[in-house]
Amino acid sequence: MIKLIFLILTLLTFSFAQNNSLRIMTYNIHHGEGIDSIIDLSRIAQLIKDNEADLAAFQEVDKNVNRSHQLDIMKILSDSTGMFFSFGKNIDYQGGDYGNGILSKYKIEKEANRHYKMLREGEQRGLLQTFINIKGTKILFMNTHIDFRKDDAERLQNVDEIIEVLNSNKNLPVIICGDFNDEPGSRTHKKMKEYFIDVWEYLNEEETGFSYPAENPVKRIDYIFISKNSLEILKPVSIKVLKSDASDHLPVIAEFELIN
Repeated sequence: MIKLIFLILTLLTFSFAQNNSLRIMTYNIHHGEGIDSIIDLSRIAQLIKDNEADLAAFQEVDKNVNRSHQLDIMKILSDSTGMFFSFGKNIDYQGGDYGNGILSKYKIEKEANRHYKMLREGEQRGLLQTFINIKGTKILFMNTHIDFRKDDAERLQNVDEIIEVLNSNKNLPVIICGDFNDEPGSRTHKKMKEYFIDVWEYLNEEETGFSYPAENPVKRIDYIFISKNSLEILKPVSIKVLKSDASDHLPVIAEFELIN
């Protein structure tokens, strides 16, 4: 009888943990092209399902672009996973659109795509914003892919605009994922940490967190950040880099406990 009661309590505890878990993925998908130079979206969809991601932020997303066989990548991933999607176009490219995308198991109540101010000629970058109600908790989930050039002036400008959006939504927990094209300790990273928590650092993982390049990763440039007020609602539990050959980056996934 005692063993039966213990088993029931264990199952109830596990069920509670599962119901209050939020799993978030960030992934630069390289327009669906893997390290084998094959465009295969089924690999990405399977990765999402296998790792039970509730929210996923994708960078380098094509929509009806020639190089990716005119596929509507976010629509296909949405259909394959049964998740809601948002797409933020940043530029016209090869007959189609190119930008960032978000998948969510929860309905997206509102969305916006902000184009960053540009300091010089180059690729237009953007900040995709989605407002999502998760089990009664409204959050702002954002996705970005910022400038890569050695001079960090554009990246720092991008971060200024991210902070503007944060300050306009002080009443909400904010999660921002993306490819920041800069490493820990950089000026970009330090500026983000003035307003956000780097989940990898918060959990003090022993592993490096390297996610690029996929075949032999030597850099941590793909991040999951949460606003400092988010700790009242989102408790980071774990974070890891996943193995995959579906892109030239590796995906990063974090698990949080929702605190009611």
